[in-house]
Formats: sequence, C-alpha cells, structure tokens
Amino acid sequence: MSNLIEALPRLLGVPFPMEFAAGATNAVQTCLRVQPSEKVTLIADEKCLEIAASLAAELQNSGCRWNGFILEEEAQRPLKEMPAIVLEDMETSDVSIFAVEVQPNELRSRMQMTDVVNRRRMRHAHMVNITPEIMVQGMRADFNLVDELSQRVLDLVRQATYVRATTAAGTDIHAQLSPDYKWFKTSGIISTEKWGNLPGGECFTAPEEVNGVFVVDGVVGDYLCARFGILRATPLTIWIEGNRIKRIACDNKELEAAFWAYTHTDVNSDRVGEFAIGTNIGVERVIGNILQDEKFPGIHIAFGDPYGAHTGAPWKSSTHIDVVGLGFNIWLGNADGEKQIMRDGVFVI
Repeated sequence: MSNLIEALPRLLGVPFPMEFAAGATNAVQTCLRVQPSEKVTLIADEKCLEIAASLAAELQNSGCRWNGFILEEEAQRPLKEMPAIVLEDMETSDVSIFAVEVQPNELRSRMQMTDVVNRRRMRHAHMVNITPEIMVQGMRADFNLVDELSQRVLDLVRQATYVRATTAAGTDIHAQLSPDYKWFKTSGIISTEKWGNLPGGECFTAPEEVNGVFVVDGVVGDYLCARFGILRATPLTIWIEGNRIKRIACDNKELEAAFWAYTHTDVNSDRVGEFAIGTNIGVERVIGNILQDEKFPGIHIAFGDPYGAHTGAPWKSSTHIDVVGLGFNIWLGNADGEKQIMRDGVFVI
C-alpha cells in the first residue's frame, strides 16, 4: 500500500500528451477555480493515469496543496469501499477530483466519496470514465458560455410544471414536475451547491412522474456504456408508466437482458430518478461515453437514485443509470401554455 509521499511524485512523473493541457487547465482554473490557498484531493486509477498526470501538473502550477491517490495502490478493484486513506484526505480538502474508469458494482464506493463532498460542501469534479477523446473534445468547451445557456434553461424549467418531448426515432414522453423537487445546473462551473461532472453541461431534477416511450438511440450509462457503445443502429425502447419501467425492447438481446437486470437490482432501480436537459453546445455528437454524451444537447433520464440530498426526492436506490436520446423537440408547459425550447436537437431560446 502506498503513502502520500509515494503518490505525489508518481503522478508528477507520468508523461502525458500536451493536447491534454488545455482540458486540464479548464478543469482546474475555469471549472473548479482552485486557489493557491486551497487543498485538493486528486483520485485516479491506472486506466486514467495520463489524464490524472495532466491534472496533477496543473494543480502543481496553481500553487495549491494537493494529494494524489491511485486506487489500485490502495485497494483491490472493483472497490467494495472507497479506501479510508482517500476519505480521510478529503476531510481536510476544499476541492476533490475523481478521474477514474469505473468497474461494475463500484457505485457504493463512489457514494461514500460524494457523501463526504455533500457533507463538507466541497467543490468536486466527477470525471468518471474520462478518456483522451473527451479531454480534447468536451473538456475544451467554453464553459462560461455553457453556463450562460444552462442558466437560461434553468430559469425556464423552474417556471414549468411539465416537460413534453418527442424525437423522430419514436420518443414521446411527458414529465410532470414537482414544486418540492429542486432543479440544478451542472454547467461545468462547479460550486459548493452541487458537485458536478466534467465535462459539464446539464440542468436536472427528480421528476414527480414520467409517462410515455423513450427511445435510446444514443447511449446507456454506467459500465454498460463501454460494453454496448452507441445504439443508433440497435436502439433500446423503454415504455414508462407511473415513473416505472413497464417493458423494454431491443434487437440486441444481450443489451436488453443486461439493462433489465441492472434496472431491477433493488426496489427503486426501475424508477425514474433523474430528468435532465443537456446543455453543452461544445459537444457536437455522441461518442459512446456517458460522461460526455449525457451533456449532448437534448434530454436524458436516469433510472435509480434521484440524488435526494440535492433534489429533495425522499427515496433512494443503490443504482443509477442514464439513457440518452438524439434529436429532441422539447416543450416546457404550465398554466400559461407551452414554450418550445429545442427543435430537432437545436436550442431555440
């Protein structure tokens, strides 16, 4: 098992492509706004070592104090628990960064990490399954511009009582919104209010109830994303009634079985826990990686945990899996009528 003295030089000594530098600067300076007076916990693994090295170099340049951890040096993968040494270090940090390729059944360990983030109101960058492709695409977005668009969307959705959405592929859903559940933006500009994924670019809530058909011709989340990739040729169709999965269908029967099993892990795994609008206009296409693809302009929903500590939803799940569609038409509605905010995948606000 390593110690802090060993971990720091290793990350600083790992060579990385200079193309990563712009994305690392965006993460540390623009998104997290790390100050020289602050302390940062950087959590990485062997698969993301070069990306972590670019982040470490930028942290070093910022003049802040930081500690780096490589998970394989602290515990056996897949993780049953987040290593205690990592959680202990987070207890004295202002900022944390998680740049790791996740493995099946590791959600519990990530929840242990975000529990510390939530309790201590840390600024946390969640870079799950970050890849070189994302570092030179989504991580180079103008996050200040994405934040401006996200704020406009946030202002509009907070006035809506429902969202209606369709796609040419067959999606036709109606999401009833609850005034008791909060909307959040995670635009890439990360605050203490809510930790965020990087690259950022979405507004999300826990819906009161979703009904209709959702055609997943983009990607599915968690570890199934790497396994099945982009679903444009073999979309997954999900019928939702009363906020629960009623049935699913897909020509790829292996995907159909894996998704059904995942969304029936516990009593709430098949329940719509997240309803979100992607706002990263710097992302031009889906690439088969949920970290970036869920920020693609349009709608994605997730089955499982509703992030209740933030949204206010009173239930929990041990799972959370996103599904992404393409080419949305989106309308926001309330007692005063409807307003279209997206047409064929392009924002019209």
